[in-house]
Amino acid sequence: MPHIHGSFDVALKPQPYIDGVGDPGIGRMAISKQFHGDLEAESKGEMIAASSDVKGSAGYVAMERVVGTMLGKRGTFVLQHSSTMNRGEPTQSITVVPDSGTDELTGLSGSMTITIIEKKHFYDFTFTLHKAH
Repeated sequence: MPHIHGSFDVALKPQPYIDGVGDPGIGRMAISKQFHGDLEAESKGEMIAASSDVKGSAGYVAMERVVGTMLGKRGTFVLQHSSTMNRGEPTQSITVVPDSGTDELTGLSGSMTITIIEKKHFYDFTFTLHKAH
């Protein structure tokens, strides 16, 4: 399967706890990203995260809508995240929500991995782009 890669900038903004909704020990963040490289796009989304008392153990889930171009094809798609850190060992699942691709990205499926090197974020996105039926 083809894959693309590049870097991205990310900003996380803590969202206030709403009394009576959820649990104050589980954090909620607004996500804003700017992708560079083979994916020239921006995204907005939400993350819910929790950590434990053990250093290096945490987890998060998130949804983000990506808007821009991928290899020159314009459209949008949604990424679904579910990731954990078990005493410093990461496990990631970041996938394209089925049938979320629009315009020239209709039929997009795939998965992404994120790496962080010296506080810089990088993506590697393996994908297929099927023609709509």
